Amino acid sequence: MKIKSRNVLRKTDEKALINDIEEAFGDTAAFRNRKLELVETDEAEFIFVDGEPLLFRIEGKIFPSVKGALKLVPSKRIVVVDPGAVKFIINGADVMGPGIVEADPDIREGDLVIVVEKAHGKALAIGKALMAGKDMVGKSGKAVKSVHYVGDELWNLEQK
Repeated sequence: MKIKSRNVLRKTDEKALINDIEEAFGDTAAFRNRKLELVETDEAEFIFVDGEPLLFRIEGKIFPSVKGALKLVPSKRIVVVDPGAVKFIINGADVMGPGIVEADPDIREGDLVIVVEKAHGKALAIGKALMAGKDMVGKSGKAVKSVHYVGDELWNLEQK
């Protein structure tokens, strides 16, 4: 993944971005009074916060990367998986219903979600819900399509 352009956000754009994050996830302390940059690569668009890719644009919406979810610790759009699913998810596998122990009931099919492990509540992946949150727990088949996960190219994208 190669960086094509990198620009510091204007104050008005920064305020709008922070408002969007607050509306979607609640807490925005990790993004306030930080250097926010819009970074375009050959594959995607990111928001770097103090040089780290904590947000990215997917399907026209800004969403936290796994690193962003680890810093933001959101309370909405969460899918919790059991320890047996972790090794598959961090290798890029989609999230299967039997591995899900809890899901935000407000998740709708097509929503972007944050997949976290049960033991410590740490983010493992970002994905797209293939069913409603209330229907995910223990169902058979795929529940979340993986979009970005620990150890992938976005995770390893470095400040340059």
